[in-house]
Amino acid sequence: MSWLAFALFFWAAAWATNAALANSPWRSTRPVRVIVPLLFGVTLLVLWEGLVRHFQVMPVILPPPSLVWDTLINSTETLWVDFQQTVLKGALTGYLIGTGAAFLTAILIDRSDFLTRGLLPIGNFVAALPIVGIAPILVSWFGFDWQSKAAVVVVMVFFPMLVNTVSGLRQTEPMQRDLMHTYAASYSQSLFKLRLPAAMPFIFNGLKIATTLALIGAIVAEYFGSPTRGMGFRINTGVGSLSIDLVWAEIAVAALAGTLFYGGVAWIERRVTFWHPSHRN
Repeated sequence: MSWLAFALFFWAAAWATNAALANSPWRSTRPVRVIVPLLFGVTLLVLWEGLVRHFQVMPVILPPPSLVWDTLINSTETLWVDFQQTVLKGALTGYLIGTGAAFLTAILIDRSDFLTRGLLPIGNFVAALPIVGIAPILVSWFGFDWQSKAAVVVVMVFFPMLVNTVSGLRQTEPMQRDLMHTYAASYSQSLFKLRLPAAMPFIFNGLKIATTLALIGAIVAEYFGSPTRGMGFRINTGVGSLSIDLVWAEIAVAALAGTLFYGGVAWIERRVTFWHPSHRN
């Protein structure tokens, strides 16, 4: 059996399996919800492998997943160094600083009409600036190490987090706020007992959006200056040296890190906002 025939047979079998699971009485159970997307992803990899091998696509254009896997296994030390530089230092540090600063700023805006009318329009303007224009400036300001990448991430995640948090703090109804005022509740009591709990779905929405922006910002910023390590640096040099298998290995690590990052925030969200209708069975 040729690679193409095997890939098509596997795709058909996976399609039938997913259709059967989707229509089964167990479709709402956790194992089925995990198996269906996992099987879909494996099917894409098998199709990729089969098509590349059948049409004999050169590895410098598109390597098969098996070659990318071999490169990933044999380059774990390099990939780990790049992961530390880009994700743990640049992306995670910028994420924590940017989202934390945005959260505190949102509380200040919530108490001030002046900041609401003055800062939010500026925020929308800055959020629309292209990263390729911001990154070189911040690299020249903060140097070529991870600090400049963290600064780029701060700029990218700050305003999406700010807008979501401000919107969430205004979700309470006037009757609820009047009731807290009737109880002689202070602003801090009203904030922690009423407004923040109601804003949690919006806050976590901003945190989840920021997870993807943080990783993208850190990787792209490394294109404009970086020490001899980092995912963006490795992808840039790998394309130049035609080491496309290493480039795809870096992409795979970045995709896995981004998925785990997003999944971790979503897991915390389910534990914090378990009362929300979207998380009820």
